Amino acid sequence: MADMSNSGSAIVAPWLTVIGVGEDGVAGLGDEAKRLIAAAPVVFGGVRHIELAACLIQGESEAWQSPFEKSVEAIASRRGSPVVVLASGDPFLYGVGATLARRIDASEIRTIPAPSAFSLAASRLGWPLQDVATISLHGRPLDLIRPQLQPGARVLALTSDGNGPRALAELLSESGFGQSRLTVLEALGGERERISRNIAASFALENIAALNVCAVEIVAGGGARVLPLAGGLDDALFEHDGQITKREVRALTLSALAPRKGELLWDIGAGSGSIAIEWMLADPAMRAIAIEASPERAARIGRNAGRFGVPGLTVVEGQAPEALRGLTRPDVIFIGGGGSDAGVMEAAIAALSSGGRLVANAVTTEMEAVLLAHHARLGGSLIRIDIARAAPVGTMTGWRPAMPVTQWSWVKS
Repeated sequence: MADMSNSGSAIVAPWLTVIGVGEDGVAGLGDEAKRLIAAAPVVFGGVRHIELAACLIQGESEAWQSPFEKSVEAIASRRGSPVVVLASGDPFLYGVGATLARRIDASEIRTIPAPSAFSLAASRLGWPLQDVATISLHGRPLDLIRPQLQPGARVLALTSDGNGPRALAELLSESGFGQSRLTVLEALGGERERISRNIAASFALENIAALNVCAVEIVAGGGARVLPLAGGLDDALFEHDGQITKREVRALTLSALAPRKGELLWDIGAGSGSIAIEWMLADPAMRAIAIEASPERAARIGRNAGRFGVPGLTVVEGQAPEALRGLTRPDVIFIGGGGSDAGVMEAAIAALSSGGRLVANAVTTEMEAVLLAHHARLGGSLIRIDIARAAPVGTMTGWRPAMPVTQWSWVKS
């Protein structure tokens, strides 16, 4: 929503122009973009962008401040007066345009984009961009690429600096994808453009430009850590001490949790973090907080989150219900451990807004009694999950039952 603090009414005419600049600088700009830069009383941008457009800038030039929010405030304070912002490529693809649009209404912004690094890379490689996974690792954990490591997939990844491609090659090799083909595209569109092809396991490229895109053609070796796209991942993929919602029960639990894009989950008594991790794998917009009383298990959840490519999982070490205080209100809650402790169920129910969902699993008679009582009082759905696995019985095979699970699902009215 637009910031109206400097005016009592909306300004319809765009006063802020965001211009994408490529590595070719002024040569790649159209006449309109050049005219707007020259006419602007002030031009904001990174030091590199300002240097590229220096021959056009007639007014003030303001390099980005740290923290960046200071520059956003400076731009917003000039509302109604012409301002130009210089950005890399497409300003609305992992760029400054999206940041500014959170503060300034779109009707007040005019954008003149340049081709994005992804578009340039795809055109150099002859890859149909709609068939390629794109991800920004610029200033973000490399682990984010892990869910994209699917056999035969193509991935375009922005990196943070000249060390990024080598670090990415090491991650691929350590995860069983060492034979993947990794193409590094540097300074695309400029005089220093260079394209180098490597195999991840034998990566040897040196002196890589800070501005680069990595194009990866995924080749999975034997034992590669491929994350299946379906819910209910193999227990062996998780580091755990036995305190884990088992695969089949986890699949049914995630179905009951019914993830919707962008929702926040509380995973109370998270154990290994398997529920919260699979919740976040459902979509990049998913959010989760794992609450775990054991320091050892809380640390393990963090390690699992990294290895599954969801480093954004928040881990809260503490005992519920005390540890729930002050947390962002959830859309959905899962209780897998500690639900029979005094006050936990009551605190969880109170934390949900109207329409919020709660799913709780019980393997002990004490917790089952809690769920039966809440079902009798509040309604919802109550099911019992019985699973048996084939196992040796002497020289033959028989069914070995797992502990039954009682599951209560409820929507707050």
